[in-house]
Amino acid sequence: MSAALHREDLYSLEEYARIRPDFRRRVMEHKRNRRVPLGPHATLYFEDRMTMHYQVQEMLRAERIFEAEGIEEELQAYNPLIPDGTNLKATFMIEYEDAEERRQALAKLLGVENRVWLRVDGFDPVAPVADEDLERSTEDKTSSVHFLRFEFSDEMISALKQGAGLSAGCDHPELSESLSPLPKEIRDSLVSDLN
Repeated sequence: MSAALHREDLYSLEEYARIRPDFRRRVMEHKRNRRVPLGPHATLYFEDRMTMHYQVQEMLRAERIFEAEGIEEELQAYNPLIPDGTNLKATFMIEYEDAEERRQALAKLLGVENRVWLRVDGFDPVAPVADEDLERSTEDKTSSVHFLRFEFSDEMISALKQGAGLSAGCDHPELSESLSPLPKEIRDSLVSDLN
């Protein structure tokens, strides 16, 4: 089970500067098996304790945060993205290089964050709880970034632990994509987040 990060889990700015190249390499390697493309412009990036540890360290480094209060603020912002053993958590990104193309796509993809799904073989799809921290869409367009939580039943977790396949997809009229089943290395990385 993934656990929340605490101040004592973090590196000082000085220590992080020393180990950053190796830590970054390990995190990038880890992230490779946590990325699920849904077509050419949408991707699920599944978060866990390691990816959030890296994110917090990078924020502290970039902002030169070393005071306790600032560190706690970063932990409070990123800890909610660490799975708690019964769920998977993902950053869902809609990515277009061209700004005008992106603007037009986001207007057509209104509500897409609620149409993404994960499915354990033998069970109904699991819809996400989207953007629990704040509303990211307007009535005219969706955001290019959403935070999704997928809750699994004990039966689903048990099936996954026993080798059941896991699929991902989206059934929005403007984004109808699926990856079924997920490649074994991605599936195994995600299942390791569950109790």
